[in-house]
Amino acid sequence: MNKLLRKEFSLAMHPTVPLMMLLAPIVLIPNYPYTVVMFYTTMGIFFTCLSGRENNDIIYSLNLPVAKKDIVKARFIYAVILELIQLTLMIPFAVINHNINSAGNQAGMDANISLFALGFIVYGIFNLVFFSSYYKNVNKVGSSFLKSSIAVFAVTAAEVISTYAVPFVKNVLDTADPQFLMQKLIFLLAGAAIFLFLTFISYRRSVTVFEKQDLNQ
Repeated sequence: MNKLLRKEFSLAMHPTVPLMMLLAPIVLIPNYPYTVVMFYTTMGIFFTCLSGRENNDIIYSLNLPVAKKDIVKARFIYAVILELIQLTLMIPFAVINHNINSAGNQAGMDANISLFALGFIVYGIFNLVFFSSYYKNVNKVGSSFLKSSIAVFAVTAAEVISTYAVPFVKNVLDTADPQFLMQKLIFLLAGAAIFLFLTFISYRRSVTVFEKQDLNQ
């Protein structure tokens, strides 16, 4: 597995991925839907899969002395690492935002603990929709990304609307830290749990459909 992961980061990773990681400072932009940062990370994962199709990465991997499920597992671990890196990189900028932007975010969730909970949920939904579709047919990367993008932007739209229309979100979750700290930490733990659950379900589905395919024909 370690060798497969090295292959993911040294050979498979698309050149735009590090650039996507550098977009964490977007949370400093006033009045901006900050969950869009997560979308850029998903784009990096999509570009990796797209370039893999063009470079026959899957065929190459299938000719290695590894199980099909390990090929899927390595890609999932790669994606999860990128997602966690992006969330980690956002932390210092969220702190800076808290110190310089007393008015809060008028275009969605503030750069607070709740935003990171939403980040986990967005990534979980992306992993579920994208990879479950992608491993049914690794040549149809674009359609898989389209489906997942619709899901991600639906969550983003719901998040922005809820900060105005849902009292608990508006008055509790969408507030400056450390207000309502306990509620936000519970939300963060719930978001992380949803992320792990959806990613695990997607992994199991992906392995099942991928192992049924004969891609060496």
